[in-house]
Amino acid sequence: MKKINGIPNILKVVLIALLVMTLNNAIAQNKKRVVRIARIEIDTSQIDNYKAALKDIGEASLRTEPGVLMLYSVADKIKTNHITVMEIYADSTAYETHRQTAHFKKYKETIKNMVRSLELVDVDPIFTGIKPDILK
Repeated sequence: MKKINGIPNILKVVLIALLVMTLNNAIAQNKKRVVRIARIEIDTSQIDNYKAALKDIGEASLRTEPGVLMLYSVADKIKTNHITVMEIYADSTAYETHRQTAHFKKYKETIKNMVRSLELVDVDPIFTGIKPDILK
């Protein structure tokens, strides 16, 4: 058996094939993900109540739903009643499951008179990344 750098050629071919299959699987799974941005305008008199409800739904979703991969909410610094939420779900089934949970239904009921406008935008990620030490 011919060897390159002490490793049999056949083993290298198998390792490369496994690496390619793993990368292809990761790419295919990413295409199934649901990535959505919600642009929300809140009644200015209700902003603190809305933020509390948003925090509650986010914590419950991440804690109890394996298909909810990421939730990130921010408020505009100038128009503080403008909220943007980025959501990433494992797939469309995870998104639909999320919409049927008791905590999501409670959130929708709680905020129904707080929201002045809501725009949901499905997006395709171009680049994602996070530094490994960000949580330190």
